[in-house]
Amino acid sequence: MSVLVVGLSYQTAPVPVLEKTSVSADDTPKILGELQAAEAISEVLLLSTCNRIEVYADVDRFHPAVAEITNVLARHAGLSVTDLVDHLYVHFAEAAVEHVFSVASGLDSMVVGESQILGQLRLAYANGTAAGTVRTVLHELVQQGLRVGKRVHTDTGIDRAGASIVSVALENASRVLGPLSGKRALIIGAGSMGALAGATLSRLGVRDFVVANRSVEGGQRLAQSLGGRAVTLDHLSDVIADADLIISCTGATGLVVELEHFAARAADPQVVLDLALPHDVDPQVATLPGVTYVDLDSLRADGALVSDSEVRLANNIVAQELIAYLKLQQQLAVAPTVSALRERANEVISAELLRLDSRLPALDEATRREVSDAVRRAVEKVLHAPTVRVKELASTPGGDQYAQALRDLFDLDAATAESVLVPRAGREKKR
Repeated sequence: MSVLVVGLSYQTAPVPVLEKTSVSADDTPKILGELQAAEAISEVLLLSTCNRIEVYADVDRFHPAVAEITNVLARHAGLSVTDLVDHLYVHFAEAAVEHVFSVASGLDSMVVGESQILGQLRLAYANGTAAGTVRTVLHELVQQGLRVGKRVHTDTGIDRAGASIVSVALENASRVLGPLSGKRALIIGAGSMGALAGATLSRLGVRDFVVANRSVEGGQRLAQSLGGRAVTLDHLSDVIADADLIISCTGATGLVVELEHFAARAADPQVVLDLALPHDVDPQVATLPGVTYVDLDSLRADGALVSDSEVRLANNIVAQELIAYLKLQQQLAVAPTVSALRERANEVISAELLRLDSRLPALDEATRREVSDAVRRAVEKVLHAPTVRVKELASTPGGDQYAQALRDLFDLDAATAESVLVPRAGREKKR
């Protein structure tokens, strides 16, 4: 197996690095083209969200592929390879498949269990398919990853996490502020959680929105969808003072909202919902007069977060699906060798029948057909047991060695064997 994952996420990189490496929809075909042009990369797709940038690839050689992916990402971000590599993680073969399944299941997300990642993975697959960089290997991997993600969400219910966090958090806010309709809301961070919070507040009747974000473009997109305005994080002090409700969910690795950002307010209460992990907001704001501070720890106590038992169940499902996927892939890997062996047998039979024709030209057609059928049945019976057995053994540890043994014993060319079942598009040399 030669699946490779190279990426960075909220767990390994600060927000400024994630923003620089993020790839827009317009830039995606160009990046995919650059990656596909690399000699060591056969197939590739790119997953780019507000919290992660990952390249999934089927590669011929590990080290050259990692180097090429790193170079392309660094060049796009305007960073040196040295600056970028400290934030990267690399998964290969079985570990790469497990990572893809975990990502699709929401187990690697900032909010464990969020289901938006499934749509983002579908979009990455669609972009790769449209660009012609996704073929057999990544098609099977991503489709199975999507099925695993759906199963995890169905069997465990962890996909309620994002919506549950927002709804429970807003219930806390309404207990302090009363009905939220007509209140002034400040959303800090324009990622998926910020968008979910904004959409929920809009349905509750909030019409006065300010979105504060590190990049103006990201903030403006969310603000426009809500009919509000956007500011950069440099203006936090100005907009915090006017907000009744503050929701912060930036994905930063350090505090974004400090105590000094809060100025004295009138008697009106103010609620701060810190939905980030780690904290966006200095918890000391809870000591300020009139300020109610709610974080993920308090929401967990209210049952808003996925339980540890649900996470364990989800991880168990991923582990089961990984074993099944690897077993199937190992069996499929043997199939070309088995087909090549049968091809070789057919070639030998055909050659011997031609030789028989030259020696016995007067042989009538019925007798010749009986001889041909008898020879083919005999060869088929001889080949049946070893070909069935090698497929069974393929899913055991070291199973690929049995296919190699067949190739060695019957002098089968590895490239010819691989070409038997691989679709033609997947065999074409990259231009």
